[in-house]
Amino acid sequence: MLRQERTPAWLARKIHCERPNVYYIFSQEHINTGLLMRISAALGRDFFALYSAEIQDKTDL
Repeated sequence: MLRQERTPAWLARKIHCERPNVYYIFSQEHINTGLLMRISAALGRDFFALYSAEIQDKTDL
């Protein structure tokens, strides 16, 4: 979000929630896949690819 100069209010509008919920999401250690998909789409970034790469690295050992 910072690189794209987006605000929590902008993200809240994009993922159809209230701004305080965005701060709550940021504070959580885990996120459900449906929400991660909506955030990925809003920001134009495939966050699932980061996890896929991590899993691949662990299985290549």
